[in-house]
Amino acid sequence: MDIDNKVKYINYCISEFAVSSNMPLLDAYNYLNEHGAIAFLDECYEAEHLLSIEEAVADMKSIAAKNGGTIK
Repeated sequence: MDIDNKVKYINYCISEFAVSSNMPLLDAYNYLNEHGAIAFLDECYEAEHLLSIEEAVADMKSIAAKNGGTIK
C-alpha cells in the first residue's frame, strides 16, 4: 500500500466532509477525529477508497454518529 495515497485520500475525505457539513476544515478534522471516523478511514482504507466520495462521507457521518457525534 502506498501511504502517500492513503494520506491524500483521508485528507480529501476530511475536506469533503467539511464542505458537506459547512464547517471549517480544522473543526471537521477535530470532530471526525474525536468521533472515530478518521481511525475508521485508516483501518478500512482498502475498501473505502473504492467507493464514491459521497459514500465515504456518509460512512464517516455514520461512524461519528455511532460514537456520539451529532452532525447528520
